[in-house]
Order: sequence, then C-alpha cells, then structure tokens
Amino acid sequence: MSLGDARAKLLRLVPQRADLAKMTHAPRHDLVAGVTVGLVALPLALGFGISSGMGASAGLITAVVAGFIAAVFGGSNLQVSGPTGAMTVVLIPIVAAHGVAGVFVVGVMAGLMLLAMATAGLGRYARHVPLPVVEGFTLGIALVIGLQQLPGALGVKARGTSVLAQAGSAASSWLARPDWAPLLMTAGVVIAMLVVARVRPAWPGSLLAVALATGVAQLAGLQVGRVGTLPDSLPAPRLPSVPWADLGSLILPALAVALLAALESLLSATVADAMSISERHDPDRELFGQGLANLVGPLFGGMPATGAIARTAVNVRSGGRSRLAAITHSVFLLAVILVLGPFISRVPIAALAGVLVATCIRMVEIRSLRSLWRSGRGEAGVLVATVAATVVLDLVEAVLLGVVAAGALALRRAAKAVTVEQVPLQDGDHEDEEHALLDEHIVAYRIDGPLFFAGAHQALLGLASLSDVQVVILRLSRISSIDATGAAVLRDTIIQLERRGIRVLLSGVPAHHSLILGTLGVYDSLAHERHVFATTPDAIAHARMHVARVPHQLA
Repeated sequence: MSLGDARAKLLRLVPQRADLAKMTHAPRHDLVAGVTVGLVALPLALGFGISSGMGASAGLITAVVAGFIAAVFGGSNLQVSGPTGAMTVVLIPIVAAHGVAGVFVVGVMAGLMLLAMATAGLGRYARHVPLPVVEGFTLGIALVIGLQQLPGALGVKARGTSVLAQAGSAASSWLARPDWAPLLMTAGVVIAMLVVARVRPAWPGSLLAVALATGVAQLAGLQVGRVGTLPDSLPAPRLPSVPWADLGSLILPALAVALLAALESLLSATVADAMSISERHDPDRELFGQGLANLVGPLFGGMPATGAIARTAVNVRSGGRSRLAAITHSVFLLAVILVLGPFISRVPIAALAGVLVATCIRMVEIRSLRSLWRSGRGEAGVLVATVAATVVLDLVEAVLLGVVAAGALALRRAAKAVTVEQVPLQDGDHEDEEHALLDEHIVAYRIDGPLFFAGAHQALLGLASLSDVQVVILRLSRISSIDATGAAVLRDTIIQLERRGIRVLLSGVPAHHSLILGTLGVYDSLAHERHVFATTPDAIAHARMHVARVPHQLA
C-alpha cells in the first residue's frame, strides 16, 4: 500500500463534514433523546461499574468519556456507548488478578487492537456471525449478569473467581443469616421497571425506581449497602503504575476485550440501522471510534467500553437522529456527577441490582428464541451450546465456539447438498437415449453443488465402484465451488476408474475451476489430454468412438 493510499484510508476513518452537518438538522430532537438516554444510562453505569469490581465512579466516567469519544469518532449516527454487562463479565477476573492498573493496560492494548482492526478493514466481517450465536450470546450474557447481581440483591459478600462460584457463595451466606430487606428492594425495583416499561415505555423507569428505593431506604433507616463516595468532578487524566511483570499475561485478556468490544458495538450499530429508516453505519469507523474510546477512557479511571444495545435502542425510540444525541447523553451524565454526586452516593446497591436484573429480563427476546428453537435441531443445538459456553467459559470463547458449531452445521448441510447422479443428457424425455448409452456401456453422471472437503468423499464414493461400463462421462458444469480436497478426491476417483480400464471424460468444466483442477492433477489423471470437452454431446460422440474400437485400446 502506497503512502497516498494509507493517508486516504486514514482520512476515511476520521469524522466527516457530513457528520457535523447532520447534527444541525434536528438539534431539538437530539437534545431530548440525549437527556432521555442519560436518565436511563445513569443507574446502568453505576451498576455496571460496581459489578466489574472497579466501583460506581468508573462506570460513570466511562459513560462520560468513552461515550463522548465514541459518539464523535464512531461509524454510527445513532450508537450510544459506555459500560455494558458483557464487558463487566470479562473485567471481573482481570480486576481480581491484576487490579485497576491491570484494567488500564488491558484497555489501552484493546484500544490499539481495535484501531488495527479498523485500519485493516475487518469491521465488515462481524455481519457474518450467525443468528443462533448472537441470540445465544445475548441470553448467556443476561444469565451471567443476573447471577452477578445475587450478592447485591441478598446484601452479602461473595467469594470465588467464577460467576457461578460467587452466586453459590452468596446464596450460602444468605441462607446462614437471611436479611430480607435487600432482596425485597431488588424485587420491588425489578417489578417497578417492568411495569413502567409496559405501561409508560417513554418514562425512565429505572431512574424512577432507583430514586424511590433510595428515598425509602433513607426514611426507613434500612441498613443496606450503598454506592459510596463519587468524585465531585471529572478526574484529570493520569498514567497509573503499569504492571510490567504481568504484561505478557494481559495480552489474551486484552484480545478478549477488543473482540468483545468489536462484536457488541457492531451488533448494536446493526440493531440501530434496523430500527431506523435510512441510517447505515460504517463498521470500520465504528471500530476506530471504539478504539479511541478505549485508549482514552482508562486515562480518566474508566473501564473498557462498547456500544450499548439497550441505550442505543432508547436513543432511536426517543427521536435521536445524529451524534448530537449520544454527545448530549455524555454531557448530561457529567452534569449529574458535578451536581448530584452526594445524592447518588446514597443509592442502595440492592436497587442497582434490581435495575440490572430487569435489564437482563428485557434483553431476552422470547419470540426470537422460540423461532430458533423450532427451526431445527441444528440451530437449537448451536443456541444451547453458545448459552452454556457463555455462562461457563470466557465470552469470546463462547462466541468462537458458537461460530465453530454454526460453521460445522453449515458444512454438514453443504456436504449433503452435493449430489452425483445419473441424469438425462438434455432437457425433456430422453429415456430411450439413456438406455441406448447404457447398452453401449457408457454412463453420464452430473455433479451438482459444492465439491469440497466436507462432502467430496461421500459424494464420489459410488463412482469408484462402477462395473460393466467402459466410459464414464462426468458433467461438471453444475459444480458451484470446489476446493483442494474436492479436486484431489475427484483426481483419485478418476485414477481408480482408469486403472480398471474405464475411460473417464469430462464435460462442461467451468473456466473458473480450471486452475485448481489443473494444479491438483485432475487433467493429468485422464488417459488423454483430449478427454476434456466443452459440451456433453461432444463427450458422448467421443465415448461412442472409443467403445467401437478394440476393447482396452487407448482412445
């Protein structure tokens, strides 16, 4: 790539003049949508910060700093970014093993990886993730986030490194000394949010429920865990001490964060496109914006961020039309930190646990899951495998496992699609001609579909055992694709037939398959280089000349 091409590619990733122009089209709608999203994002940012182990302030700072940068530099006009539940799942073991400094290093490395992905143009590949994997991943994340809230909902401390271990520890501690106040508060917030979402979907149900729970806790003097002290301003950027000794062990966690940020952000942007009329995001610019957000956010004490599907959906439903809405959401949250910090510090952790549990419930699309479950055992199996892997394993491993399972299912179906069968030589009824050829010890087979590693052996198995035939015509015009394995199996089949004295003729070889057939020796395996014909009638004519000669004489 020349210097000019690299410069042009980089310029395509930075904000465009059209982005600024779009922000001036309907500023009132964007400002209203931004404030609405901010009201929804406030309790979520607090809850995700606490769940990650970095604290409520880290969640708020991430929503402000990373949300602002991703809105300016991202590839979607409607995307809202910040802390998410999926990211907290990845961060918990990092915080436990390496502390806040380790999260800083992971965030910076993940940001650099995202920038590299954007420069390499890898954003467009995220759209190929199969639906069962996406739905299984979403359901698995909802289960994991719900399990994470068990200690806060029960008002106990949890032990263990895995989500399942922490949930079991929390349940055991609560059963030893039950305290119903936190659990009832969590249940009340969940019920209130779900009722408000159904009756008044435009209202910020999470904020109303948290405010009511906080007021009740204050008036009743309930002894429940609280958010704690928040900063009274946005912290100045600083470089924490880097755990250089742990740098090697942080590369894989950083890759997990980068892949998760890319996947979740691009899926969220795709959802936003589907909810709008004419919006289409730029996937590479979205990765670029998320990379910058994850580079800068940790400098202020934030956690790695991604595009947030729930907040993005609220933005679209609230009338957001440009990046101004997401920018307004970040500015609104900054104002909340500056003005309402002392009040927010009194919010009960049990109330935030209720917010996240209700969010998990709303993440699950029952109709979509039911459709996938009924669509076949293959899709249902991929769905279940992805859910189980998400709960038990690392999130990126779960996605990779789901993609591999879906790929294996697709290969199995593609392998079944390839057929090798004796068919009429032309359109219409030519049964007499077919019988005449058989009487002359000539048979014609047509290979349909993709001839590749997953199905080539099975498809061509029957050809090698043909008997009472002198010439086999293989009609290849219907081969949709062929790989090295398919070509090699075809070559070996021809060699076996030729060794038994059965001549093989090829007809209708597509030009775009000739290179791999020639390279893998398919043509060399024929008795004569002139045994490749453009049309099947030409091959039949040559076959009849062959059988008219002395048996076993080379044609």
